[in-house]
Order: sequence, then C-alpha cells, then structure tokens
Amino acid sequence: MVCQLIIVRYPRLLFWAGFLSMAIFRFFLWGNKKIAFWKLMGCGKNGTFDIVPDARQWAVLLIPAEATTPDESVPDFFKQWWRFFRCEKYVITLQAVEGHGTWDGGEVFGRFEGTNRNHIGKMAVLTRATIRPSKLWAFWKQVAPVASMMADAPGFITSVGIGEIPWLKQATFSVWQSKELMQQFAYGRREHSEVIKTTRRDKWYSEDMFVRFSILSTRGSLRGIDPIQQPDN
Repeated sequence: MVCQLIIVRYPRLLFWAGFLSMAIFRFFLWGNKKIAFWKLMGCGKNGTFDIVPDARQWAVLLIPAEATTPDESVPDFFKQWWRFFRCEKYVITLQAVEGHGTWDGGEVFGRFEGTNRNHIGKMAVLTRATIRPSKLWAFWKQVAPVASMMADAPGFITSVGIGEIPWLKQATFSVWQSKELMQQFAYGRREHSEVIKTTRRDKWYSEDMFVRFSILSTRGSLRGIDPIQQPDN
C-alpha cells in the first residue's frame, strides 16, 4: 500500500492558519473518491510523542484510492492554501511493507503476511496508539526517556511526532538507516523492550498499530533541510 505523509510548517506569525486548516481541510476530504484513507494531525515539539504541541507544524496522511497516484490524491485547495500562507512543505511517499494493528478499526495499510526479509536500505516506522484515559499518566511518564534513547540510538535518522487528538491519539514516525538497526533499538535495548512489555501487560492502549515502510521518495524541506536525505545520513 502506497501512502503520502505531508508535513508543513507555517511562518511564526501565521501559526493560527494551521489550526484553521484542520477544520477547513475536512470538507475537501470527506467523500473524496481519490482518497481511501486520510488523517489530519498536529505535531509534537520534540520529534516524537510529546505532551507539548508545535503550533506551527501540521501533518496530513493520505492513502490514495485505487488507480490514483499519491500526488493526485492531494486536493488542489491544500496546495493553494499552503502556498498562500508561505508554508515550508515536506512530502514523503511511502510503501508499507509489514506491520500489524488497526487504525479506526481498519487495516488501512493492507493486510500483511509475515515479515519482509528482502528490505534493503532506509526504513520508516509508524507507531501509533489510542491511549486509554486511565493510563495517560503511566504513558506520558515513559515518553521522555524513550525519546531520548531513540535519538541516541545507532542508525536513527529523524522522527516526527504526530497526533489526531492531543494526548490521547498519538503516533511517532521515525526513519532508520536500516531495518536491522531499527530492530536493535526496538528489541535490543532492555529499557525500551520493557516499556513494550508493560504497555501490553497493563493494556495501555485501546487500539494500536505498528507499520514499517520503504521510502519511495522525498521532496521539499523541514526546518530548511531534507531530514531523511541530508548528506550526514
């Protein structure tokens, strides 16, 4: 399943247009036959699950309908809006290769059979969850330590925190130099693997999803660079 993640940053004094877009954009997505699935999301300040939102940065996830390309699925109104408000825009086109879980009750990236052992090169990962209100305190206590571990992990390139509903429906989109290095962090670091076990044992989430992607293309910039393709990576 191919999808597109678009991240935009508004000029400092125009941050209010980002909030407004989250209401207006829905009218161009509801019933849109070019789109199979969509999400409008805010972003966290520090590149992962974050209790503090970034008022200037917003995200759109689009899965195009059959026979529609990712670029064709983006409404023209969005492009005009972002141009008018002088947004910095970063577009990542992705191919889902393996994963599990649901989003709004559906396997929106398709049904995966086993694991993809043939993936070579950089890998992107989307980890999302709907957090049970009774588990919010336990969840948010773990965010900063895990984020710090991820940022220092071998093979880590970049990450963006995205979410549909502040504090309750959260996701992290991260990019790694390889699948092997990503797995070393996810399962090889004792602290991180313990957090994973705790979330399952104590049922922190009412719904969750974990999907890995190959990166088909990137264009544009975020904070002045292409964070996935920059030379240091």
